[in-house]
Amino acid sequence: MNIVLGVTGSIAAFKAAELASRLVKIGHRVDTVMTRAATEFIAPLTFQTLTRRPVLVSLEDEKQSWKPGHIALADEADCFLVAPLSANTLGHFAQGLAPDSLSSIYLALPRTTPVILAPAMNGKMWLHPATQRNVAQLKEDGCHLVGPAEGMLACGYEGVGRMAEVEAILAALP
Repeated sequence: MNIVLGVTGSIAAFKAAELASRLVKIGHRVDTVMTRAATEFIAPLTFQTLTRRPVLVSLEDEKQSWKPGHIALADEADCFLVAPLSANTLGHFAQGLAPDSLSSIYLALPRTTPVILAPAMNGKMWLHPATQRNVAQLKEDGCHLVGPAEGMLACGYEGVGRMAEVEAILAALP
C-alpha cells in the first residue's frame, strides 16, 4: 500500500519515526510530507533514511526536481495518514486551507482515499470549541481520527492530548 505520512509540528513527531519504520517493515511504501514546524522537532533526513524515499517539506522542494509532485502524491496515495496532527494543521484541513505541501495534498486527494488522523496537542487546545468544531467537520468529511490518548503531556499537564500509540494507529489502517 502507498501511504502518504504527514508529520506536523508537535513533540510527538518523534513517534512518527517509529511509525514510518514499522510501516516500511510491514511492506508499505511511505512518502513522508512534513510541515516546516515538524522540522523543528525532527529532521527530514530521519524519515528519508527510514523510508528510503525523498521527504517533501515545502512546495518549493518541487522546483528542485523532486518528483513526484504534491498532486502525484495525492493521486498515488492508497492511504493518507497524519501522525502527529497539530491543532494548526487540523484547522487547515477542516477549513480547506492549503498554505503548505501537506494541506495541499489533503485537498487534492481523491474522495475515496482513506484519511487517518492522529491528533496530538495540549489538552486545553484539544478541548477548545474551535478545535472541536474542526474535528466535527473532519469527521463529516469522512476522516477517521485515532486518539488523542490520555496521559502525561509534554507541557507537564495530565489529560487528553497525547498522540495515539503506534499500535493503535497501525490497527486503524485500511
